[in-house]
Amino acid sequence: MSSKASLISNVEEKARSVQLPISPLVGEMSGRTEGGATERDLRKFSFAFLLVGLTLILLAAPASAAKIDDQFHAWLQNDLWPDAKAKGISRKTFDAAFDGVKPNLKLPDLVMPGKKTTTPQKQRQAEFGSPGAYFAEKTVRAVAAGGRARKTTNARTIAAIEKRYGVPGDVLLAIWGRESGFGAAKMPYDAFEVLGTKAFMATRKDFFRTELMAALELVERGLAPVGAMKSSWAGALGQPQFMPTSFLKHAVDFDGDGRADIWNSVPDTLASIANYLVHYGWVKGRDWGFEVTVPEAVSCSLEGPDQGKRISEWADMGIKRVAARPFPARELKAEGFLLMPAGRSGPAFIVTPNFYVLKQYNTSDLYALFIGHGADRIAHGDSNFSRSWGAVGGLHRSDIAALQRALEAKGYDVGSADGLPGFKTRRSIGKWQASNGRAATCFPDAELVTALK
Repeated sequence: MSSKASLISNVEEKARSVQLPISPLVGEMSGRTEGGATERDLRKFSFAFLLVGLTLILLAAPASAAKIDDQFHAWLQNDLWPDAKAKGISRKTFDAAFDGVKPNLKLPDLVMPGKKTTTPQKQRQAEFGSPGAYFAEKTVRAVAAGGRARKTTNARTIAAIEKRYGVPGDVLLAIWGRESGFGAAKMPYDAFEVLGTKAFMATRKDFFRTELMAALELVERGLAPVGAMKSSWAGALGQPQFMPTSFLKHAVDFDGDGRADIWNSVPDTLASIANYLVHYGWVKGRDWGFEVTVPEAVSCSLEGPDQGKRISEWADMGIKRVAARPFPARELKAEGFLLMPAGRSGPAFIVTPNFYVLKQYNTSDLYALFIGHGADRIAHGDSNFSRSWGAVGGLHRSDIAALQRALEAKGYDVGSADGLPGFKTRRSIGKWQASNGRAATCFPDAELVTALK
């Protein structure tokens, strides 16, 4: 008996054991219906209908998953393999990479075959809270304390990396700690399962196909065995959490053993991070940024990497470093940018171009700020931001997206209506508030969403 027939048989047995209720219509009848059907006929019909329904429910999920598995393996052989072969990937490498691999349907941002790409309901309804949540003291303190400990034990290596690349060791340690807990975090996924699934059915298929090809190349060139290719849910590899293309471009052998090992070698990990940052323009000798106070006379809508001024000009406008510290003399003639991640409801910063290099590692203002802040605490001790994060939040991403669309309709550039208030959204809010006689806060709130609807 086939598995499907066996399942149907089991359903029949379970259905027979159920005491089927008589429908209200049948209960009101005596003997026959208008069409001549007896109560017993209707009971039989109800049983058969229920049997079919149960069978369909029980078979739908396995059949659907099996169908996707079949489609995935057909895609591997008929679409991906010819492309991989043309790029120099051997059959041996290809088969080893996908041996036993099935699409992982639990990964985020997937689109089932035949379905249209839509914004997931959970994402639309995700609550947007205070940016301060990103800087939980427990997390920052762990990175700072762990970084200080490893700074001592790896002092010679870090000094050599700083000399070669010009990137401060404190920044490298902060990234290492944030990305993988200094190598302690376990990567639970098979990289080929993740990248294969996403290249087959993610919202950004082309991006992940490129990364999948890079992962195959990495194995083909003997840079890592298939068994070492463990990754995050996004397909990032090793202690610095490099995507495969980043590994091919930036991973370096700094310990001199003949291969770039970002899984086990601390020197290779730290040097690879430094090489990455230099590739994206790290300016030797410059800080990442400084926490500042911004007087009310300076508009928060001046924020952004496209509105830079010499740091001496920001100082002339009344912007000062916190704790009465002066800006370093070497920085005064150089360009800086206003950053206010929570508008007037949180700390403010003057950042340098190196801040935006940190954003190349993860395209988030908060990520880059975490790394800069963590590096400062590794270097100077545990001192938190001088100003706390205000009580902002209480909105859903869909609320912020609606606000962004309303601003767009009024001619403002918000970047994109994605439900995330980046610097373009923040300064557009400030400009709208100022032009409508409101105090400029440069951050969304419930009253503002209502006012703009």
